[in-house]
Amino acid sequence: MSSQNVNDKIALPYAEALLECANKNNIIDNMNNDLSSIQNLLAESADFRVFLNNPLMSKEAKKSVITKLLLNQVNSFLLKFLLVLVERRRISLINLIIDKYFDLVYKLDSITIATVSTSVALTEPQQEALINKLKDMTSSHTVKLEMNIDTSLLGGLIIQIGSKVIDTSLAGKLKNMAFYLSNT
Repeated sequence: MSSQNVNDKIALPYAEALLECANKNNIIDNMNNDLSSIQNLLAESADFRVFLNNPLMSKEAKKSVITKLLLNQVNSFLLKFLLVLVERRRISLINLIIDKYFDLVYKLDSITIATVSTSVALTEPQQEALINKLKDMTSSHTVKLEMNIDTSLLGGLIIQIGSKVIDTSLAGKLKNMAFYLSNT
């Protein structure tokens, strides 16, 4: 079993517990904002990430830094949750736990995340048309687009929803054509 699968199995119960408590206390929106802020902090500060992931740093030092850094920035429940993660030596999984949490929130809200790669930026009407088409395809109430500009694409777009990939790029069409021609 790969370490990623093990980490997924460890992170999921924490994410479920976090969502359950946020839902019970009716603070899901607040929790979403706070967790996004923590994700941004971790993405922007390599030193903070290294500090949290360092097994040689004491639990007390990690708790102290987290408390000083986030005391008035996040709700008290989330701060306590982070301190529990430190105590149980799971703080190194915080990014994975946050990702799992958002996956659960999106499922709860019937939100589908679609990663779209295009060679040029889509206009608002194009994005709306794509969202409506993806809503029909996925039967979701809401579709959020994560846009990526990939200059290596000659035209068209590539959409990824979970493990499913829809390739309407020019290169993808040429590959399909070559595949069909080689099999005839």
